[in-house]
Amino acid sequence: MNIYHITYAPRVKTVHLHFWGCNLSCRACLLQKEIYDCHLEETRDGIFHKDRKIAEAPQRFLSLEEVMEILKRLEVRTVIFMGGEPAIDPKLPQLAKTLHQEFKSHNILLTNGFKRVDLEHINEVVFSIKAVTDSLHRDYTGLSNKNALKNFVRLNQSGIRLRAESIFIPDYIDFLEIENIAKFIGGVSKTIPYRIDAYIPVGDNPWRRPTPKEMEEAATIAKKHLFNVSHLTGREDLKFEVVRTF
Repeated sequence: MNIYHITYAPRVKTVHLHFWGCNLSCRACLLQKEIYDCHLEETRDGIFHKDRKIAEAPQRFLSLEEVMEILKRLEVRTVIFMGGEPAIDPKLPQLAKTLHQEFKSHNILLTNGFKRVDLEHINEVVFSIKAVTDSLHRDYTGLSNKNALKNFVRLNQSGIRLRAESIFIPDYIDFLEIENIAKFIGGVSKTIPYRIDAYIPVGDNPWRRPTPKEMEEAATIAKKHLFNVSHLTGREDLKFEVVRTF
């Protein structure tokens, strides 16, 4: 499998499975700066350092059997598949099924939506919408967003629990584009929850970190089109401890 890192939040009994590899080349991908969980004590401050070097690729990956051996030591209520892009791992459906059988877990897939996968054992999808303006999406990721947006509509029609999220980047994916995204989501369903995350500077990008006031304004704009909008400034305190299990 493509799993290279596992973290666990004991208080809420949640496992985070980190998958390597992606089908997009997002210019603001945090994995350029840190490949391990940014909620860990040893990583959460470093992601904000401007002089942090580009992260190295993982040296070891776990088999499905190794993943299950690690998780059997834990009390598991929720499992989050994150990345990278978990959907490109061909063994994801089997892993989700095994987790359901072993733990009766609530399985959440974080995805960019470009690859459709078997969702029989996925309980919830968090869909990352980079941009809805196709030219902007191409500039940011290298690919058109047309199929991904169609997949978002299909997911909603399937009845699966669906959430959306985007990154606010000042003077790039900014107020206008956030409103475009909110309009698109609202056209699918105004009840889909939408979260806006603050950009964290990575790589050689020219963009700055947004202010809390800008994040509040972006959320206010999105609320014109959606019933449930939240935002993260990147300055929030952790709600619970996250520990490394691999």
